[in-house]
Amino acid sequence: MPTLTDNFKTNAGDSVGQLSLAQIALLPLYHRQTIPTEYIDAMGHMNVRWYMALFDNATWRFFDAMGLDDAYFERSRAGGFALKHFVTYWAEVQAGQTVAVHTRILGRSDKRFHFMHFMINESSGIAAAALEALGTHVDLRQRKSSPLPPRIAKRFDNQLTEDRQLPWPAPICGAIAV
Repeated sequence: MPTLTDNFKTNAGDSVGQLSLAQIALLPLYHRQTIPTEYIDAMGHMNVRWYMALFDNATWRFFDAMGLDDAYFERSRAGGFALKHFVTYWAEVQAGQTVAVHTRILGRSDKRFHFMHFMINESSGIAAAALEALGTHVDLRQRKSSPLPPRIAKRFDNQLTEDRQLPWPAPICGAIAV
């Protein structure tokens, strides 16, 4: 069985650079869950909608960490909208297995933020999936993109500075940029 120190492999056995599960595990953890039987589909593995639900749960916690929490949304009448998603599935997830979602910030502009969630199957010791996303800060009164407030932009920038120092490139799709 692979361990968290093994090189990260796709289902086809291809290595994605020198990225290891141990490196992913060092990223901030925003969601962990044991998969219930209700998440399993006719193919006998977790259905794609539940991958998205788990990534969504991680996104809300990631937002909280950046200062985009419920109090901020209510007070400022602002929020965050998803603009693009790219999901890669590397391995099946089964009922009873525990997964953890770790997040890396890839870039930021005045209004937008580019990030990637990595789902590790902690029960099997392999990477299960990744979600690369582009989001935007939104003025909910006008329903239009708006600049991130300075204190929230600073949180993004602080984490982005840390994430840019990682010794491994994120396996991005190449179709998303800020």
